[in-house]
Amino acid sequence: MNRIAGTLIILISLLGAGCNDSVTISSDPYKAWDNYLGDAGRTHYSSLTAINRENVTQLQKVWSYEPGDDDGKSYSQCNPLIIGRTLFAASSHFKVFALDAATGVEKWKFDPFEGTDKKDFARGLAAWTDGEQTRIIFTADKYLYALNAETGELVTSFGDGGRIDLTKGLDRDITGLAYQYHAPATVYKDLILMGSLTAETLPAAPGHIRGFDAVTGEQKWIFHTIPHPGEYGYDSWEDTTAYRFIGGANNWTGMTVDETRGILFVPTGSASYDFYGANRKGANLFANSLIALNANTGERIWHFQAVHHDIWDRDFPAPPTLVTVRKDGKSVDAVAQISKSGHVYVFNRETGESLFPIEEKPYPPSELPGEAAWPTQPLPTEPPPFSRQTLTEDDLNPYSNHKEELLTRMKGYQYGGQFIPPSTAGTLLYPGLDGGGEWGGAGYDPTTGILYVNGNEMAWIIKMIELDAEDQDPLTMGKNLYQANCMSCHGADLSGSTFHGAVPALTDVKSRLKPQEMATRIRKGKGSMPAFGYLEEDQVTALIDYLLNWTSDQAEVESNGTKNLEALQYRMEGYQRFVDSDGYPAVKPPWGHLNAIDLNNGTIKWKVPLGEFEELTARGIPKTGTENYGGPVVTAGGLIFIAGTKDPFIRAFDKETGAELWKGRLPRPGLATPATYEVDGRQYVVVAASGGKDTPEKGDEYVAFALPEVE
Repeated sequence: MNRIAGTLIILISLLGAGCNDSVTISSDPYKAWDNYLGDAGRTHYSSLTAINRENVTQLQKVWSYEPGDDDGKSYSQCNPLIIGRTLFAASSHFKVFALDAATGVEKWKFDPFEGTDKKDFARGLAAWTDGEQTRIIFTADKYLYALNAETGELVTSFGDGGRIDLTKGLDRDITGLAYQYHAPATVYKDLILMGSLTAETLPAAPGHIRGFDAVTGEQKWIFHTIPHPGEYGYDSWEDTTAYRFIGGANNWTGMTVDETRGILFVPTGSASYDFYGANRKGANLFANSLIALNANTGERIWHFQAVHHDIWDRDFPAPPTLVTVRKDGKSVDAVAQISKSGHVYVFNRETGESLFPIEEKPYPPSELPGEAAWPTQPLPTEPPPFSRQTLTEDDLNPYSNHKEELLTRMKGYQYGGQFIPPSTAGTLLYPGLDGGGEWGGAGYDPTTGILYVNGNEMAWIIKMIELDAEDQDPLTMGKNLYQANCMSCHGADLSGSTFHGAVPALTDVKSRLKPQEMATRIRKGKGSMPAFGYLEEDQVTALIDYLLNWTSDQAEVESNGTKNLEALQYRMEGYQRFVDSDGYPAVKPPWGHLNAIDLNNGTIKWKVPLGEFEELTARGIPKTGTENYGGPVVTAGGLIFIAGTKDPFIRAFDKETGAELWKGRLPRPGLATPATYEVDGRQYVVVAASGGKDTPEKGDEYVAFALPEVE
């Protein structure tokens, strides 16, 4: 036996160093939660039934754990692993820890950033075992680590003293470029399968997929998501040198493996730069694709590209889900992939054939000079989209206190449906940059064929601006560098944003950081901010000078001179939600929802709001739902557990009807996928309750619920 998840699952009771407990083998792949999102198929499903419709209202908080990293700024999105009696997770600063899963008592903690001021976060961990030893596998910064699961110590025989530098072995020098991975690795047999998180502007590292030996750390194979000469997909890039400099086309979400067939399913994001592609004309394989690879060798089996030449940041946002669909009287093993556009694509796992019709429809060209939007895009006709697809004046929020203001603003933008190209006037993207679907992914009930997915309803403003012409003047150089590298997160007016976590304003940076501290931060990054080590010394100096001399009258972006269009002279102004003056979404509710999709007949079985603004409910407004992140857990007890909302609750829904049966208060919003598990016959539900994104509170706490113990 050489893996955690599979038809037979090894459950090891880890009670600390020197543990002599025997290995217990279970034939139920859904009873444990020893893999990211429950199992290798990412189904989020548990066969446990101790907590069920009849008793869920009796759930109570039984333990909580604070790793000690609560700085009010950082947060965790980690879906824990539970192996035997031990829970493994990560803190908001990415300290990996092990707890007694029944009590929350800490066993050990490992800090990959010890001695530095670095911070990071994880969405999950991975585990590997050969039946005798178990390793916890995770990525922090640019390194892949292996820890002894019993002691938390580095496995020094793995890689270089217990870790691998992931910036090496990419068939391209990426010195100074951002490269990390918030999702967990995918473990298959004795292989660790890796994606990456790369920069979304240029220069950026390529998002190639790799397989590493789980014992030694040796790289065994690589699949080029930006094809090299002679490889399939190379001719989908007009510039034949694109593989040398284009970045992205990466898997930042995590992957899914069919262990029986040895197929790795890889969803990818857009190529960099996200919103303007004058220097990457063509369809751009394998960006925005679901790729089926031979997990043993990395060879392509089939692929499907959902967005050709993406200029909307329409990444596939979550690992796909392994499902079985009744089609024409036969059972078909399939893979279901949710999207930011609010669609579900369903494919035969072996052939890539879509189980439902997909229509390639024409869409408008781009108005930006140098851009070449692809003339058609594919969308499935079934199942129906779980998030709304069009935006009209009738869709504005009827409960807003600023309706006229919203209408006036809306008329200044381009809007309507899908695939309206970005523009300098501004385009309303709907569903927005956070979907539709998001990184939490979908839950699946293998006994019914129902897919459960939470979705968002928020329009985002995509406004492009033209950069200044190149100039040797340091302030102009600094402004150009800021617009090219920093503006999409920190905003054209340096006001910050919440899209990539809590991105601070830079309007007062000179009162917070000394120039040398700013230089270090630019070169090395910190937290969710990537490193910009590729900038030359004079460029770093120019960028710092621009920030130190910035005043509010510089927020008006100027345009002057002839532009080198191939050098990406257009950038997005910044990540902006379309909200009213009170901060509520500009569109009518629901703003967040939970959906049950019957994959056997391609229909939506039910849809209910997810989350609540209590102040609006008090005004008599029907429950609106909120933006939500993290995914659901589905159980054989008839329940769906989900947190993820901006209000601080975890909820239980009836999986048949969508009725809300229970909610438990959390210390702050739990923007992570919960886990459920059993210890000594008692079932637990645990979630990271750390806040995040633009929630007012952020912290570092895991909270577990269970039924009262029987006397």
